[in-house]
Order: sequence, then structure tokens, then C-alpha cells
Amino acid sequence: MSFKNIYGQDKQIAILKCAMKTERVAHAYLFCGMKGIGKRSTAGVFAKALNCKGGEIDSCGSCSSCRKIDHGVHPDVITIEPEGVFIKIQDIRDLQNQIKFKPFEGRKRVFIIVDAEKMSIPSANALLKTLEEPNPSNILILITSRPYLLPGTIISRCQKIQFNPVRKDTIISFLEDRTSLDRNSASLLASSARGSIGKALEMMRESYLTLKNEVIEKLVDWESKRDPLMFFSFVDDFGEGRKEITERLNVLMDWYRDMLVYRETGETDRLINQDIINITRQFSERLSGYDILKSVRAINQAYTAIEQNANKQLTLESMMFKLFTV
Repeated sequence: MSFKNIYGQDKQIAILKCAMKTERVAHAYLFCGMKGIGKRSTAGVFAKALNCKGGEIDSCGSCSSCRKIDHGVHPDVITIEPEGVFIKIQDIRDLQNQIKFKPFEGRKRVFIIVDAEKMSIPSANALLKTLEEPNPSNILILITSRPYLLPGTIISRCQKIQFNPVRKDTIISFLEDRTSLDRNSASLLASSARGSIGKALEMMRESYLTLKNEVIEKLVDWESKRDPLMFFSFVDDFGEGRKEITERLNVLMDWYRDMLVYRETGETDRLINQDIINITRQFSERLSGYDILKSVRAINQAYTAIEQNANKQLTLESMMFKLFTV
């Protein structure tokens, strides 16, 4: 992989290329932005470009350095990730020990710290000491989707590069180029991915379109029959695990969002679920904008509660009651 394989982050890549061309590469970078938009991929490509033997301002992908980085065996490219909840202080101490020496075989030793906001307080304090005394042969890349959880003292010592949500048409192109999806399926996934290529790939692997249709079909069926037994069955269908429940809540959130957009604008080109426009139109016409917004809030509250380990059954039953009493 090289810079040209990163989709939707042209400005960010231009900044890194310019730094390499002018030999003004910072000692520490903070790559921040939502999950699944290319931060980690860009960090890996940047590390390859810095150590590539091809002589260009990108990675050639074929030299010994590029091949080693691709296989995760280059001694001068080290990735640090959380083990459990936190990045342990021992990992940062190991970084400090290695940073004292020159790179083994590359031009630059690159440390990539994934989910940097998960550093414990001792880990963050230890890293701060390293950032205060930078070594020109070593580069740190901190990756985070929640930079507000990092100490301000660390942020101030890094060059911040903000990664943006990827445009829908770019995600469609990525899916068409890299997967076997047809354009219609790629478009539907791109609409639901909220600017994240990673999310689109995850939804593709987990048959998101099938899941979405199942959730909405059951909701429509319940609405038409109003059978109390179906109410509890619908709640049970959300599953037990937090991940499967939040996925279904996201489906509902997107659909009610579509209903609100159509109810207020009458336009269909902005809807996420382009394959069920007729159903969305029918439901939105039954409800007022206030009622739809009230339902959106109920779903959002349930999502937050599930994320905070609230009682799943009570949370979902409460949400469903609110949805069906508007």
C-alpha cells in the first residue's frame, strides 16, 4: 500500500508529502478523526515512505524495507496498542528505551500508538517526557478518535492532522474497486457508513443490508398489527450482546432520521436508505415532525444507556414503548 491507495484524505497526505520533500518532518504527529477513515493506514504508509529505499516521496512497495513493514517485521516500525482497557506504562517505557538509540536499519524509527487516548495517566506522563526531549531519528504517531481525552500537554507537542469523514462517492468508489459489490449495494452501504470506509467494510462483512431489512420489516409488521406479543418478540430480536443491539439501534436511528428529513423537506435524494423510500414516505406522513424527533431521542437515549451497561431488556422495552405511543 502507498499514499495513492488512501481514499478521501488528499489534503492530509499532501501535508505529509510536503514535510518529507522539505525535510521538515515533525518529531510527533497526532492523527485524529472518527474511526475507519484511514488514520492507521496513513500512519503505516507514512512509516514506509520515510524508510523506503526507492528514493521517492512515497513507498515503492517492493524494496526490502517496504516488504518488511508490510509483513510487520521491520525493526524500526513499532506499533503500540491497548491491552485490554489501557495502554500500559511498560509499553511506553519500552518505547523510551528504544528511542535512545539510532534506528537499526531504516532512516527513521517510527512508533505508531493506536487509540492513544487509552494511555493510563502514568503512561501519558511518561510519554510526555519523551515528547519534551525529541530525538531527530525517531518519530511518534499518535492515533485517536477522541483527542479530547488526551492531556493538553501531549496535544500541544504534536503536529495535529485532522482526518475528515470520507465522501459518499469516494466510499462507493473504494467498495467498487476493492470488493465485488455492485454499485447499488455499494451506494447503500456508503450511505449508512457515515463517512467511514472501515464501517462500510464492517457492515459488508456482517451482511448489514440483510440486517437492516429484517429490523425495518419487523417494525412495519408490528405497526400494522399492533399485537402485544409481537412487541416483546421485537425486543427479543435485538439480541443479548451490546454490539448486536447497538447495530440494530443504528438501523432504527438512520431510518427515523430519514423520516424526519423527508417529513420536513419532502426530498428523497438526502435519504440514507434509498432502497426503501416508499416505506419511509408512508411512515413519515403518519407522524408529525415533533413525534419523529421524539422517537429519535428515545432511540439515542437507549443507545447511550446500552453503551453504559444499563439493563438491556428494560432499556429496549422502554424505548419501544415510546416509539409506539407517539
